[in-house]
Amino acid sequence: MREEKLPRREREKLRQCEEILAAARELFSERGYHNVSMHEIAEKAEFAIGTLYKFFRNKEELYHAVVLEQSDKFHDVLVQAIEAHGDEIECLRNYVRTKGELFSANLSFIRLYIAESRGASYNLKASLNDEVRKRYYNMLEQLALVFDEGIRKKRFREIASPYQLAVALDTVLNAFLLLWIDAPERHPFPEYPDTILDIFFRGLLVRDIATV
Repeated sequence: MREEKLPRREREKLRQCEEILAAARELFSERGYHNVSMHEIAEKAEFAIGTLYKFFRNKEELYHAVVLEQSDKFHDVLVQAIEAHGDEIECLRNYVRTKGELFSANLSFIRLYIAESRGASYNLKASLNDEVRKRYYNMLEQLALVFDEGIRKKRFREIASPYQLAVALDTVLNAFLLLWIDAPERHPFPEYPDTILDIFFRGLLVRDIATV
């Protein structure tokens, strides 16, 4: 149901929940899970503490909601990027470009997302890691379809399975992004997607050496 069709009271509840999630996301991103209290989140959102507990039983449940909400947004944006073009190479270019833009626009949250999606969680509950990783693995499956199509059309060599190629590309991309986040001046993120994709498109060895 679209928001404008909801009763006024339901629209107000939705607005309150969104403001609580936004405040919690900002605080968790800045200070981590353990260094933020529900009272601080309530103060940030400008609500009474009781309002938070109407929506979330405790801080852990609120944290889960924040991470899953952002994970869903990241997943949707990346999948749309993968599916935006019919040409396989353009799909990969668009994916690399979009993921770089996504990281750049969400730097305050991205460390938290990486920790959850890769298993180095700030949280003690394994269930959250599982939920986030499901979304991440689904995105890899979508990326693998691009490689599968390219192999089927004889545009890509079948040097590994499509899923392995997807994992390899995303791992290389993440390495560039993590270096950029840690030291942007020393490790600027490549301006053009093909700087990263040429590792796959061209390979490392020059032709005469490769034939030896």
